Amino acid sequence: MDSAEYERKIAFRFAAFDQDGNGYIDRADFNAAAARLLTEFGTTARCDKGQALYTGAEAFWQGMAGIADVDGDQRVTREEFVGGAVKRLRDSPERFAEIARPFLRAAIAVADQENDGAAVSAVERALRVLGASPDAAAFAAQSLDADRDGRIAEADVVAAFAAYFTVIEPDA
Repeated sequence: MDSAEYERKIAFRFAAFDQDGNGYIDRADFNAAAARLLTEFGTTARCDKGQALYTGAEAFWQGMAGIADVDGDQRVTREEFVGGAVKRLRDSPERFAEIARPFLRAAIAVADQENDGAAVSAVERALRVLGASPDAAAFAAQSLDADRDGRIAEADVVAAFAAYFTVIEPDA
């Protein structure tokens, strides 16, 4: 795949982070995602899981800003995202995914109402809340259940996050 195609795919992913659609990614986008997840699963912001999710969102934002906010204005434009994400992905998709691990871990914990591993259906709900279409959320959640036990492990979610940025078709 050529560089232009790769950058086009990464730019498509920008919309997933730009939660409010204002044309840039900032801390508020990450906090909004956390708030929506907490609301969806009836979890309060002050409980341990809620605090972990907001802490994870902040860590994710800081990581994103660290790799992409070229001008230091605490906002990541589409162009900055494309440049920062593409560079990191070329270096190591797994390393890029690591900036998301605290948020992903906390999101799984919020979705895991029984404290026995996040159910496929709960992960599907979480993906829809974060902006995935119903069909894409269902497909992704089923795909994450590698051992088909009905539960999704953190390692699978982090690996899938890295893979998501390298899918050949941007709307796949």
